[in-house]
Amino acid sequence: MKRAFITGITGQDGSYLAEFLLEKGYEVHGMVRRASTEALERISHLSSRIVFHQADLLDQLSIVAALSQARPQEVYNLAAQSFVPTSWDQPVLTGEFTALGVTRMLEAVRHVDPSIRFYQASSSEMFGRVRETPQNERTPFYPRSPYGVSKAYGHFITVNYRESYGLFAVSGILFNHESPRRGLEFVTRKVADGVARIKLGLASELRLGNLDAERDWGFAADYVEAMWRMLQRDDPQDFVVGTGTSHSVRQLVEIAFAHVDLDWRAHVRLDPVLVRPAEVDRLLADPRRAQAEIGWEPRTSFEDLVRLMVDADVERLRPW
Repeated sequence: MKRAFITGITGQDGSYLAEFLLEKGYEVHGMVRRASTEALERISHLSSRIVFHQADLLDQLSIVAALSQARPQEVYNLAAQSFVPTSWDQPVLTGEFTALGVTRMLEAVRHVDPSIRFYQASSSEMFGRVRETPQNERTPFYPRSPYGVSKAYGHFITVNYRESYGLFAVSGILFNHESPRRGLEFVTRKVADGVARIKLGLASELRLGNLDAERDWGFAADYVEAMWRMLQRDDPQDFVVGTGTSHSVRQLVEIAFAHVDLDWRAHVRLDPVLVRPAEVDRLLADPRRAQAEIGWEPRTSFEDLVRLMVDADVERLRPW
């Protein structure tokens, strides 16, 4: 039985990846931070099937101890401070988790078992002020937030450990991927939750920032398969993972409100406070290499994703 070790297992991607690997017959180990209350709601239905290890990306020795106990063949490093606006408020902490945390993970792998295959969760936010459209594996990075800068560090330190120490270490440059398990602070989930509240009479308006920003949005449950496929190759390579289509926040809003027969113009209010200090205007993936070399393609359309998220929040809030 293969063993996988997932950091960030309590997050959106970690929960879907844990489901996927369990279905593949893996023994799944997850890293969780010590806390007075455990935030396991995304994986509560799986908790009896997962081996948990307490460790922290800020603490090198705890990571070494966790990997030594788990002895995995595959490590998926998904943990990070992952909300872009927070990275301006907490830039140093974002760098500690999202940048240096990757180095600590790689050092732990190198010392515990250099045969471990390592996956690093890179991000399309590294492209920032894009140098070309669409963005592929050779597009230069120009990050526009402390989060994007930290992810670029994590990406290049992964490349460095691969080339310096011969580790099987890869980065998946994943474009935006969403689901009903997305945090409420992210715009897709904020819209889905807001639409559900308005439909159920729990709210009357939804405040948003830049409606013209465009993203390449896909379904998180589809994307975790790409992570796994990258570690099954004979040689370590980095891949861009996305749908190859982009949509604006305005289109997201239109589809979400229309799904519950509401006119978005009657409820959406623009709030300048919610506009980023440095905006990333448009991100669009060129996923052709991932399609050709690891055989991955998205299965869920943008429209279906938005409807899925709205329906989930309506059902969640209906008792209220």
